[in-house]
Amino acid sequence: MFVAVHLPVEIGLVSSLARPGGNVTGLALSVKDLVAKRLELLRDLLPKLRRAGVLYRAANRGSQSQLKEVQTAARVLGVHLHELPIAGPNEFEAAFKAALAADGLLQVDDPLFVSHRVRLAELAVRSRLPAVSGFREFVESGGLMSYGPDIPDLFTRAAGSIGKILKGANPGDLPVEQPTKFELVLNARTAKALGLTIPRRCWRGRIR
Repeated sequence: MFVAVHLPVEIGLVSSLARPGGNVTGLALSVKDLVAKRLELLRDLLPKLRRAGVLYRAANRGSQSQLKEVQTAARVLGVHLHELPIAGPNEFEAAFKAALAADGLLQVDDPLFVSHRVRLAELAVRSRLPAVSGFREFVESGGLMSYGPDIPDLFTRAAGSIGKILKGANPGDLPVEQPTKFELVLNARTAKALGLTIPRRCWRGRIR
């Protein structure tokens, strides 16, 4: 049983969301175009956004799928992407230096970025770079903005699937569930430090 795993099909954890097969099921972390939605929200916050950095871990298969989503959204929005692939946290400093030419920064979903959220938030503010993540912990650590699933809700829903399994259901026959609750979180103090005014529309969480 897994909870909050990004793109379980793409990374080979299950064969499909409807019929995962094998002896595993769970709850996925995201839905289609969720990362692209963050780019839209960053553009809402920065109407003059023309160039956006995208921080991702090159070795993460899930990151590659998310990157494709952002590339598609960027073409629609007329935003040029500055891709910032890294191998590990020792490359954060170099990535942020390379991102200085960008107007804002988007992080794809990756456990590495959650583990190093404090450092990433500090680097973003120090670089005066408005940044958006998928995890509210980034904002709580001083980052500007996050938009993503309500993680506690995923764990609450997992209890229902566990109950079915304990009653005899085959995990591989239970569909992988997806998030239904999302939250948009902004750090007003960080926005002020970056000289940004948060438009009222940005406080409304939206799902495409």
